[in-house]
Amino acid sequence: ALGTGSMTVIDKDQDIIKVVERISSFFKHESCGQCTPCREGCVWMWSILQRMTAGNASLGEIDMLDELSRQIEGYTICALGDAAAWPVQGLIRNFRPELEARINNFKGLP
Repeated sequence: ALGTGSMTVIDKDQDIIKVVERISSFFKHESCGQCTPCREGCVWMWSILQRMTAGNASLGEIDMLDELSRQIEGYTICALGDAAAWPVQGLIRNFRPELEARINNFKGLP
């Protein structure tokens, strides 16, 4: 799942990491800021995903991003926090090899 209450159709030619970074940007913008996990967590997830989109991240940040998303999910007043966390969790669960390859390619590793 890459969202809540909707179906997102993504062409295979699209950069899935960039797609989830854009979704994360939406939730960062839409957060009302009332609860800390959502207010801070959405900004952090988006920031990490920006680096991952470019490849300028470390492999350890993949697990850190997953943990961060789980610290948001279920800890917010409304469902926006859950909705923000799920696309990130789906990206890591289903496309971890692509994340690792992007990071390794940026660093010039095989």
